[in-house]
Amino acid sequence: MNASIAITQGDPAGIGGELIARLYAQDPAQMAGCFVVGDAAHLRRAAAVVAGAGQAPLPVCEITAPDQARAVPAGSIPLLQVGAPRALVRWGQVQAEAGRLAAGAVLWAARAALRGEIAALVTAPLHKEALAAAGVDFPGHTELLQAEAAAHLGLPVSQVPVRMMLASDALRTVLVSIHVSLREAIEAVTRANVLQTLRITHAALSATLGRAPRIAVAGLNPHAGEGGLFGREEIEAIAPAIADARAEGVDAHGPYAPDTVFMRARARPGIPGEFDVVVAMYHDQGLIPVKYLGLEQGVNVTLGLPLVRTSPDHGTAFDIAGTGKADPTSLAQAVRTARILRGIAGSA
Repeated sequence: MNASIAITQGDPAGIGGELIARLYAQDPAQMAGCFVVGDAAHLRRAAAVVAGAGQAPLPVCEITAPDQARAVPAGSIPLLQVGAPRALVRWGQVQAEAGRLAAGAVLWAARAALRGEIAALVTAPLHKEALAAAGVDFPGHTELLQAEAAAHLGLPVSQVPVRMMLASDALRTVLVSIHVSLREAIEAVTRANVLQTLRITHAALSATLGRAPRIAVAGLNPHAGEGGLFGREEIEAIAPAIADARAEGVDAHGPYAPDTVFMRARARPGIPGEFDVVVAMYHDQGLIPVKYLGLEQGVNVTLGLPLVRTSPDHGTAFDIAGTGKADPTSLAQAVRTARILRGIAGSA
């Protein structure tokens, strides 16, 4: 396994390139052994924005293989060009060409990770509308990576179940469903799906924590259904799934009222939360609490893949793209998390 970490550039109309360039400028020790997968012209444009008027931007040094990342001159950004050089897209707009570039970088990095050529991938934000405009038949990173993993393993996608975890120092949440409509998310709250989520969460965090995680499970309905008064999903799907998981040795508890369970799980400096992680029933239920506690600290980790993938917990921020204002803190956390998960040394 090559110890390099690939950072995909994300949508070139967004802030991904600026985050990467600023992180290389601010913390070169942490970025040692990392390299960018994307397009050189777009990364050079982002580096110039970060440097500001009258300042020399960090140079972009093109490489052709991951093992060349550590050999580039100090103070430069190694980049592996995916495909032919591209014409610059416009800042802050949904564009098919931007979606194609972003998807191409993710596909290259995913396949390299699956072949063992890199240790992990960190994905800068892409834009789901740009992906759709480019004809990419996946709503986001998670589903695209799941499909690539399944193809690599020679399995149907249904046999490579994955889940999204958003984690910060204060709170971890794992989602039963990801990028689907709210109506579809409710339909996805089945005994089988909740049990599968608990199994994946238990396996992934047991490896990370070195012990079985204590898992809280949120209900779907207000007050966790109030004994069936506000809905029966807790009675018919969630509670039975928890019982099934507990019979397998999973330390799962609930279902708890979703408006209070996240507070119970929240950790504070020197004070651990009551639970290590909360399993939430749908996207916004689980992500709003983590993002509210600090968007710049959250990291998205895809659980269930045969590779390590992390990302910042925010999007492309088209409204500030090209201004040099983007904060790389969440991307830095994503790089650090990838290093931890793969046991790769880096700066503290």
